[in-house]
Amino acid sequence: MAKTNPGRFFEDYTLGDVIDHAVPRTLSGGERALYHALYPARHALYSSDAFAQSCGLAASPIDDLAAFHTVFGKSVPDISLNAVANLGYAEGRWLAPVWPGDTLRSTSEVIGLKQNSNGKSGVVYVRTRGLNQRGETVMEFCRWVMVRKRDLDAPAPDTVLPSLKPALAAYDLAIPAGLDFTRYDFTLAGEPHRWGDYAVGEKIDHVDGVTVEEAEHMLATRLWQNTAKVHFDATNRDDGKRLIYGGHVISMARALSFNGLANAQMIVGLNAGAHATPCFAGDTIRAWSEVLDKAETPAPGVGALRLRLVATKGGEPFTLKGEDGKYLPHVLLDLDYWALMPV
Repeated sequence: MAKTNPGRFFEDYTLGDVIDHAVPRTLSGGERALYHALYPARHALYSSDAFAQSCGLAASPIDDLAAFHTVFGKSVPDISLNAVANLGYAEGRWLAPVWPGDTLRSTSEVIGLKQNSNGKSGVVYVRTRGLNQRGETVMEFCRWVMVRKRDLDAPAPDTVLPSLKPALAAYDLAIPAGLDFTRYDFTLAGEPHRWGDYAVGEKIDHVDGVTVEEAEHMLATRLWQNTAKVHFDATNRDDGKRLIYGGHVISMARALSFNGLANAQMIVGLNAGAHATPCFAGDTIRAWSEVLDKAETPAPGVGALRLRLVATKGGEPFTLKGEDGKYLPHVLLDLDYWALMPV
């Protein structure tokens, strides 16, 4: 009797399946230190207990994307171990801060299925939730992933595409209890720009770039216990290259956005996301942002900014799609998110 698990293939998924993912993970200051070593992450709220306390929180939480990667990584062995690529995201919400010492686990529900026309793979849509040790949902998100078929003759399932919001409204956002930016220290945060200084339609070139190295992206992916084969074993791709985990690109671009958006302290909503082009070792990631919307929140001194974050590997800043509506070859990531900022 086989003891090993080859992972699920497209024909192994059924609409409505609820999958409880294995191996809960307790997070600590070690994850924070490694996160800041892997990315040029400098947002003050996630760097300093004292700064976070001045903003009404008990301490500095675990970086929002570090928590996201942990929850995401739990789901990989059951959802995307045999993936061709992770394709997109929607309806992501950070519902409560994750603190050092919290233990996270994940559960996913299959909410959509569509076999590709080539009959060799299909797209699986899931809604994943991350829960802490008290059973509280700290975040949730939808994603869709292209998964290989094991048996090419397996019948195609009925196509079901989930109805997902194109964007979260401001009232969908969960503001951490106690968050208060009325005593916000702009000097310590690194930039003077407030919520009111940003205009819808404004674009920001974040200037800096970071070249991704082979060892570091695999270290990052192991940190999140993401076991997808394409990130480690080059024989799983026809081009013989290890595909860099899309979350690595997200975190790198978010960290680069500090230059121009240092006060966009907390990510609280993920409206949409597309990994437009594969990223490989040797690519130099750069980033630019566009302000898509603004909203007030009930928290004192706190505003919400809806931002498009684009990661590229070259090309002119602020270029995204060609005349055919397709992403240009240098575009790696197109991410639409809500962040909290002092007014």
